[in-house]
Amino acid sequence: MALASTALPTKTGLSLWCPTSSSLVRRFPARFSPIGSRIASRGLVTASFANENREFVIIGGGNAAGYAARTFVENGMADGRLCIVTKEAYAPYERPALTKAYLFPPEKKPARLPGFHTCVGGGGERQTPDWYKEKGIEMIYEDPVTGADFEKQTLTTNTGKQLKYGSLIIATGCTASRLPDKIGGNLPGVHYIREVADADSLISSLGKAKKVVIVGGGYIGMEVAAAAVAWNLDTTIVFPEDQLLQRLFTPSLAQKYEELYRQNGVKFVKGASINNIEAGSDGRVTAVKLADGSTIEADTVVIGIGAKPAIGPFETLAMNKSIGGIQVDGLFRTSTPGIFAIGDVAAFPLKIYDRMTRVEHVDHARRSAQHCVKSLLTAHTDTYDYLPYFYSRVFEYEGSSRKVWWQFFGDNVGETVEVGNFDPKIATFWIDSGRLKGVLVESGSPEEFQLLPKLARSQPIVDKAKLASASSVEEALEIAQAALQS
Repeated sequence: MALASTALPTKTGLSLWCPTSSSLVRRFPARFSPIGSRIASRGLVTASFANENREFVIIGGGNAAGYAARTFVENGMADGRLCIVTKEAYAPYERPALTKAYLFPPEKKPARLPGFHTCVGGGGERQTPDWYKEKGIEMIYEDPVTGADFEKQTLTTNTGKQLKYGSLIIATGCTASRLPDKIGGNLPGVHYIREVADADSLISSLGKAKKVVIVGGGYIGMEVAAAAVAWNLDTTIVFPEDQLLQRLFTPSLAQKYEELYRQNGVKFVKGASINNIEAGSDGRVTAVKLADGSTIEADTVVIGIGAKPAIGPFETLAMNKSIGGIQVDGLFRTSTPGIFAIGDVAAFPLKIYDRMTRVEHVDHARRSAQHCVKSLLTAHTDTYDYLPYFYSRVFEYEGSSRKVWWQFFGDNVGETVEVGNFDPKIATFWIDSGRLKGVLVESGSPEEFQLLPKLARSQPIVDKAKLASASSVEEALEIAQAALQS
């Protein structure tokens, strides 16, 4: 899943912010503590702070925080130096599971913690709570940061704890966009998914549900609907667009996925908006009323209409008002020295396409965390060079007639060429001014999936007519691969 519904970025025309020399991050040897130096230089008296590890503080306990922690460990700078502050009760975990295997019914072998703690999704050891203890990383659970004083380099948590930092990494991610209370957006039986607690609440509802309505036709909607099928529930997806995943899928591709969902019993109500969610005498949801006056019965409703950057107490930092999020440079530095932002919350320069963007995806969370920490701790000064990547996996549970897994790399701009009949596989190529800009493959082999980022990054010149005449996905990919060498 793209845990937040993911919008592929569009050109903003913004100029890239370039840091002045005064904003460059200071480099320091392993045994030098910048926090002590700064306190001493200002003549401050050391106060009593709740965190023992004050050199580096990460705010947020999601995937970005987990991968950042691993990078600190790899550089020998975690033990006694790193503190992570999170609102959740759990150590960082691979969040995509929450709308995939975590929602499987009990007999379908659902995913459960500690099975998907960071960093198993990216190829690394499982970072359980004990791992953080063993590595000397201080964890502050269930106590989000609610205030910040950047001049004094202090933070305040929800329970009133005072925290000190030398360098601060903001990894707060996103919050789910919600329907207003006045139209029933928070009635019992209405669910949003961002955290394990949200998924647990939804599972409890699914176990008793008969009719489920999912609002939103993006990642969340598609993945939750596929999971609901495993529970044998009456499932309807409602969305205002005229097709599934309009931000990425072509109309032809969306039609094929919609047919697959219909074959699994899922109903669609397209071009529809929500008027309100109705409740019964017990206060629980009973139906979704649409703007046209029609109603859809439901005892469980899942809202998947996007996400917003979790800015929290950091509004005074430089923000990107066009795409949202905290503005950073190619090393994830904000305009305030010593403060960084990574993952979903960061608005960063997308080097390959020369534009600013914000990406809500686990791949970016992992890579941005690693790049930021390497830049902070070492002489690494290469600008982050991210290639947009999105994927989804649905119907993967036991007994499913067909497991679905697609991957997309690049930019979905220009004309499209579709090859294949979807069963068993299909590919879509985006071509702009003769160059291959993006490619999506459904049900590809490991070798084919490995080829996709090479194609998208190289952007070879391809013969559109020749590609369109390919008799199979395999032949089309061979044509594209040959273009790499021409």
